[in-house]
Amino acid sequence: MSREKDRNSSLSRYISLILRHHPEIAGVTLDSHGWADVHELIEGINRTRQIDAETLANIVATDSKGRYSFSEDGTKIRANQGHSVKVDVELEEREPPEILWHGTGERFTRSIEAEGLRPMTRLYVHLSGDYDTAMKTGRRHGKPIVYTVKAGLMHREGHKFFRSVNGVWLTKEVPPQYLERSEKKSE
Repeated sequence: MSREKDRNSSLSRYISLILRHHPEIAGVTLDSHGWADVHELIEGINRTRQIDAETLANIVATDSKGRYSFSEDGTKIRANQGHSVKVDVELEEREPPEILWHGTGERFTRSIEAEGLRPMTRLYVHLSGDYDTAMKTGRRHGKPIVYTVKAGLMHREGHKFFRSVNGVWLTKEVPPQYLERSEKKSE
């Protein structure tokens, strides 16, 4: 990885920490929809690291997970999902596909199979539209395990689903009866 890519990756993780969990570390205020003033964010980050508007725009444009969005006028920025701070990122309720996927580490399977998927410190459970993305997510937590989520059935039985602008499916919880450990292998 080049030095600039490595630096931008580190900055991206820091921006994620600020916009999703701890805006106070950069002296940033999030509005009720999770938006922060771009100039305020840049100033806050510059207290401990170096960033300018061009670097921030590059991070937003090249983030492989599509974590961030700018407002239409470019004066505000927010994380698209994954918040632990109480914000409403204006998600529209959507009908999910029949099957979604959730990747996790093997060490979490006992509690997942007993209690289902819970958002833990986040506002929503995150689900993937494809197996390979879920597997990649699971690898971040050790030996990966992927669960098939019976999203269509959940929805028909009254559970709400949302889809963030970067394609991540969100729901408040997935009870254990809607989960199956997937035996599918990566394609």
